[in-house]
Amino acid sequence: MGKEIERKFLLASDAWRDEVERSERMVQGYLNDQGPVSVRARIAGSRAWLNIKSRTLGISRDEFEYDIPVADAERMLDHLTTGPVIDKTRHFVPRDGVLWEIDEFHGENDGLIVAEVELEHVDQPFAHPAWLGEEVSHDARYYNVSLVKNPYSQW
Repeated sequence: MGKEIERKFLLASDAWRDEVERSERMVQGYLNDQGPVSVRARIAGSRAWLNIKSRTLGISRDEFEYDIPVADAERMLDHLTTGPVIDKTRHFVPRDGVLWEIDEFHGENDGLIVAEVELEHVDQPFAHPAWLGEEVSHDARYYNVSLVKNPYSQW
């Protein structure tokens, strides 16, 4: 079974930008956002995939990903999504043995920047860079599935 163990943080400064290894634009839309799971189609560069994630609140959730043709994902995003598409740039920042994924949102969520780190286990220690701010792992407002219905610009 796939398991995602992820912690989310706001940013205390823009100092992380000096450490970005690479960035990619990403769009995603939800095909199902009701019940115990969310199902989304994602496109980043020349890759597309379906992502199925449990909707439990917290840092450990079931997650499954399956590659699909980009043309299929584009059609799903155009015709099958339950709300607007999330548009963001994901910045990759390797730091102290972990990979930080920093999502800078666009459109209705412009101005929101969230740092995520995936861990091997729930209690795994990791360094907290000085640019890291408040942890929001348990705040559902920061989940992408929530940002579709309640965009950051409306907070």
